[in-house]
Amino acid sequence: MIVAGIDVGGARKGFHAVLLEEQTVIDQLNTPDPEALARWCLRAERIAIDAPCGWALPGERSRLCERQLLAKGVHCFATPTREAALASRSNFYGWMLRGEALYQALQRFGVPIARDEQALARRCCFESFPHGITVALSPEIEVKAALKLEQRSALLERFGLALDGLSGIDWIDAAVCALAAQRIAQSPAAAIYGKPEGGLLVLPGRTRHTAVSTW
Repeated sequence: MIVAGIDVGGARKGFHAVLLEEQTVIDQLNTPDPEALARWCLRAERIAIDAPCGWALPGERSRLCERQLLAKGVHCFATPTREAALASRSNFYGWMLRGEALYQALQRFGVPIARDEQALARRCCFESFPHGITVALSPEIEVKAALKLEQRSALLERFGLALDGLSGIDWIDAAVCALAAQRIAQSPAAAIYGKPEGGLLVLPGRTRHTAVSTW
């Protein structure tokens, strides 16, 4: 099975994506074009993307999935409403809008966003993120943002992935997302956070676990 992992950056840095088959990265792509990337991803059965797949609901400053993760001590960026992101003068949320464009492109190519656990059993794309993946798959260590390159590289090597061609944190993060896509495709166990209205965030799990509140 081929899976994909994607690190989402702003317009200048673009998307970094890897295709993973077993323990081998079989292709890599860096592009600013979400349409071109979506077409490139059509070889993959699961696609894990490091960007929000939804926005905060009106009156909220973050999404449920982010609040649930924070309650577990797992920090991630807070996603505002789409209106707040567009109104930001700093363009801090530009990468989130780039992620939105990628999800939309994938859906136009017939790859749905996972909206429930059952969707993960078939071809789909879903939101994940490297810090949370590292926490989920490295329960024996204290995962620190300051050590992200070292710890995420070590995680890939522990699962048998060679680091050849993965120079820099963007490629490493894309590969970590691909590893999560592979783990989730191979096992029904997944930790799912959030609710469909704001988007689900999916992490690999050792046992079946769902952190979704009532919908």
